Amino acid sequence: MTTDDGEGTDAGGVDWDARAATFDEEPDHGLRDPEVRAAWAARLKDWLPGRPGDVLDLGCGTGSLSLLAAEQGHRVTGVDRSPAMVQPARQKLAGRHAAFLTGDAARPPVDGERYDAVLVRHVLWTLPEPGRVLRRWRDLLRPGGRLVLVEGVWGTVSPVGIPVDRLTALLAPLTARVRVERLSGDPALWGREVDDERYAVVALRE
Repeated sequence: MTTDDGEGTDAGGVDWDARAATFDEEPDHGLRDPEVRAAWAARLKDWLPGRPGDVLDLGCGTGSLSLLAAEQGHRVTGVDRSPAMVQPARQKLAGRHAAFLTGDAARPPVDGERYDAVLVRHVLWTLPEPGRVLRRWRDLLRPGGRLVLVEGVWGTVSPVGIPVDRLTALLAPLTARVRVERLSGDPALWGREVDDERYAVVALRE
C-alpha cells in the first residue's frame, strides 16, 4: 500500500515498512475475522473474471486480497513499495501460483506483461496524476480485462480520498464500461459500521 519512490514510504510520508508488523490488525487489512474475510471473498468473486486468470494486485500490502484471489484460482502478481509488506505477502501465499515484487504501484515493474484484471485497493487517491496512472494501468490489461478499484473518502474534519464522481470522470476517456458498487452500507467488509464514502469501480477494457 505504498506508492512513492522512497523505499517503503508513500507520498504523504507514511512509513509503511514501520507499519507492516501491525497492518493486519485492522479487520479489513488482515481479514482474520471469518465474516470479514467471507465478505471480501464474495465481492472479489463478483469483481474478478469468472474463470481463472492473471491478476495484478497493486499496492498489495501484506497480500490479504491476493490470497483471496489465489484461493479462487487466479494466478497473482503483487506489487508493493514496502519490502516489509511484501515479506508477509510471500509467506501467506507460499506454495500458490503467486509472485510478489517490490516496486511502485504507479509504475509496476512487470516488464510488459498483460493481465486479466488489475486490482487496486486504497492506492489511487495517494497518487499524483491519477488520470495518467489509470491509463497506464488500463494498458496492462488484455482486451476484455478489467480494472478493479476500491477507493473512498475517509474522515469528516479533514477528509482524504477520491470521490466516486471524480474517479468515474477520470475513467470516462478510457472506457464506457464502468460499474460502481457502493460499499459503505456493508459493515461486514470493514468489521464495523462506517458512514463515509467507500466504493468499488469495475472498468472493462474494450
